[in-house]
Amino acid sequence: MKSFKKVSLIIAAALTSTMLVSPAANANAGTVTLTVAGSAATGGTVVTTPVSLPVPADNSVDAADALKIAVTGVDTGTVVTAVAVNATIVPALATSAAPVTASNGSSTLSIATGTGTAADFYVYTKSTAVGSVSITRAGTTTVYYVQGTAGALNSITLTAPASAAAGTSQVIKVSGYDVFGNLKGGATVNTLVSNSGAATATALTTDTATATLGTKEQTIAMPASGVVTVVAYATVASAVTGLSAPVGSVSASIAVRDLAGELAAKDTTIAGLQAQLKAAQDALAVEKAGRATDSATATVAAATAKAAADLAKATYIKEYNALATKWNAKNPKAKVKLKK
Repeated sequence: MKSFKKVSLIIAAALTSTMLVSPAANANAGTVTLTVAGSAATGGTVVTTPVSLPVPADNSVDAADALKIAVTGVDTGTVVTAVAVNATIVPALATSAAPVTASNGSSTLSIATGTGTAADFYVYTKSTAVGSVSITRAGTTTVYYVQGTAGALNSITLTAPASAAAGTSQVIKVSGYDVFGNLKGGATVNTLVSNSGAATATALTTDTATATLGTKEQTIAMPASGVVTVVAYATVASAVTGLSAPVGSVSASIAVRDLAGELAAKDTTIAGLQAQLKAAQDALAVEKAGRATDSATATVAAATAKAAADLAKATYIKEYNALATKWNAKNPKAKVKLKK
């Protein structure tokens, strides 16, 4: 009987101990709710399906631009901490009395609930790359993911070669960006290619594929001579105070090179150098025959002249061969011989 009483006392003590420790070991992490503009957010719990958010292209962080994260039901006095990567956290949205712009916010935020049991804050992004926000409360950390969608076309760029050989085909490339520098797919960018008074207009649509997002290439033919002018232009967003100024027009000039003419000019230069060398050699011969006492001086002078001529010849032959190689690559049926 005494043994039974002892066992009963031990069990009771163990249960009492468990009841005392249990609340501290099981602090309430509460519930996290994700909404955008008052509606339940789609996705966000895994990196492959982030919550899609428009970038704040009007420079005002409003309900439609931000993911509201509401933590409820935590224990009184809980501190809720959020850390964002490639995203920004703000404690409130913009109002007429208290604007919140795309330069406001930070990557971390801590909210002490005090006597309450809830904490609200907002996350927005200016990037089309996936970002994340980690929420820690009562020893529990949860990660949610967001991704921005590019705003309206705000600026364009044009890439073109500075020069190109006559009769060749060259590739130019246009790129479109939103106000935060994100590549903009599906944007219309026009080009106007002009040469010798003739102009050709082309409407391009920037790619939406990941590898070439926001860009589009165009192939143009080089004429026989002159300069080709390329102008790219597009309808872009209106200027927004505090954000990058729109750029709706850019241009580039491509000088047409006459490789055949350049090769001929190098031929003439080489011939002139060879004539100079021959004249120096003849002068040396005359000097040796007429003035034996000055032969050493003449030899030095001739050697110097020859060295300079050889160097110049070698330099021009190298340049000639480089041009000839380009010519032969572009004109396989009209090849020229390389110099030795």
